[in-house]
Amino acid sequence: MKNLFFTAFIISVFILSCSKKEPADFYPSDSAKASYDTAAVDSFSAGATSIDVVRQIRMSSQKYQDSVKEALRLQEEEKKLKEELEKENKKKAEEEKKGKEDNKKQTPEPPAPVAD
Repeated sequence: MKNLFFTAFIISVFILSCSKKEPADFYPSDSAKASYDTAAVDSFSAGATSIDVVRQIRMSSQKYQDSVKEALRLQEEEKKLKEELEKENKKKAEEEKKGKEDNKKQTPEPPAPVAD
């Protein structure tokens, strides 16, 4: 009988210890995140770089400079296209005015009624 209780106790301990437990979430999504000003884990460690310095390095990279130049080029092209479109619209408006004035000059005025 003692062996039966001892065996049952050992089996229950074995079952409880081997049961699947869910791991604790060490970083829950609703926890507040600290906003550090360094990119490294420890701001005093060797190689710790300020976020401002990292931003300046990225901004000075060739890819960033190329994208800035491309954006400026596109803006200049858009500006030129708008200016050309405005010039064409002005020319058309002037031609229409001239055409209307010419039509008025070309159409003969009806004779004035004679008063008796």
